[in-house]
This record gives sequence, structure tokens and C-alpha cells, in this order.
Amino acid sequence: MIPFSHTWPYDILLGDLYVQYCPFCDKENVILPMKPKELQTVRDGKKKLLVFPCCKTSLTIIDTDADYLLFDRPVR
Repeated sequence: MIPFSHTWPYDILLGDLYVQYCPFCDKENVILPMKPKELQTVRDGKKKLLVFPCCKTSLTIIDTDADYLLFDRPVR
């Protein structure tokens, strides 16, 4: 079972991947340095290092679905 504490919701808007707010510094509407086409490679099993541009916190994305990113450590 996937732990909900390791997930974070994302949205795609105009070709950009963004989150409503950063789970670490609470900045709103953060555009992630990742393109929507990279989500498929993560779904296929390739891990992706993600650095939040607002606070430089880094996490590893280990899986995705249509609504959530799954990280290697808790974000909630």
C-alpha cells in the first residue's frame, strides 16, 4: 500500500507542471522544473530528482499517477 504521507498533488497547466503550494516553504503556485512528458518515464520506473525552485529542497520522485507525485520520503 502506498503511504499517503509520501504523495503530493500536482496539476498541469499550459504545458507546465506545478503544485498549489510547496510542502516545505508554503510558497503558492510553484512551477516545477519538470515537463509533463517526463511523468511517463517516471511511471515506467525511472526515478527523477526534483528540486523545488522556491526553497531548493530536493526529493526523489519514485512514481506518479494522474493526480499525485510519489516521493521517497514523507512530505505531509
